[in-house]
Amino acid sequence: MDLLTQGLLGASLAQSSMRQNETRLATGVGFFAGLLADADILIQSANDPLLTVEFHRHFTHSIFFVPFGGLIAALILWPFLRKRLSFGRLYLFCFLGYSLSGVLDALTSYGTHLFWPVSEERVAFNIVSVVDPIFTLILLIAVICAYKKKAVMAAKIGLIIATLYLVFGWVQLQRAEATAVALVASRGHVAEQLLVKPTLANLVLWRSIYETEGKFYVDAIRVGLFSQPRIYPGESIKKFTIDQFLDQLPKDSTLVKDISRFTVFSAGFVAIQPEYPDLLVDVRYSNLPTTIAPLWGIEMNLQDPDQHALYRLFRDTSKETRQKFLAYLIGESID
Repeated sequence: MDLLTQGLLGASLAQSSMRQNETRLATGVGFFAGLLADADILIQSANDPLLTVEFHRHFTHSIFFVPFGGLIAALILWPFLRKRLSFGRLYLFCFLGYSLSGVLDALTSYGTHLFWPVSEERVAFNIVSVVDPIFTLILLIAVICAYKKKAVMAAKIGLIIATLYLVFGWVQLQRAEATAVALVASRGHVAEQLLVKPTLANLVLWRSIYETEGKFYVDAIRVGLFSQPRIYPGESIKKFTIDQFLDQLPKDSTLVKDISRFTVFSAGFVAIQPEYPDLLVDVRYSNLPTTIAPLWGIEMNLQDPDQHALYRLFRDTSKETRQKFLAYLIGESID
């Protein structure tokens, strides 16, 4: 999730084991440790644009790395806090602050190497958005209350409420998935793979993507709290396979390797934009839940296969897009 939420979760976890005279230290240390896993974003290469994408949410997010992540955080802070905390207490707060960073990210749809090095699979449970203001607010209130009142119980209550919110996200996911399965059947399709994920900052509007007969079908599904699910039919696009380029590119070329890396990152949900034949996109994400317009992709130079693909980001913050998203979110009819 976003850095603020990661830090707040780390602070809340550290507060849950603090003593009254450690309130300020536990809060700050836990917040810092909660952020540290995302230091992997600093793994970059000017020559390899996909390196950052490949290593973000990688080994630093693994549950097996938690003891080491906590230790690294403690060693960084020790020179500044050695006169105020024993190393044992410092490590405890760092360990707790760091402990759920990877798990929290795995609850989103982005994908996290949660079990590295045992497994290279990117785990994504799809029960909460990568940015969820309600979840963040719950943790923020808990951290502030625990800090001001020096109350361990406030932190624990906040963690319980945050957990219940995630359970609610799981329930919403089951409702959205059931609707998506029924939609696939109603079209006479057989889904070879189906992905349902929350859209940005809410647990009401979901994006459904399924594959059948070499195509991806994208739809929006609204699962209101007190209403029946509503479907907004979306677009479709042909699935990309490397076979399309094998007659043009050497199998061991840099570009073929980059295509493979991006395909793994995108869990196989990749396609060529019809109007941009050199752009391979991640179909999982879009500014609107019914469209195939991408949030990111790689630009390929087929004339120079020994050159790395370029990673491209696309943002559509136009008024029209915002209004349409809001209309989906509140359940309005779309012409």
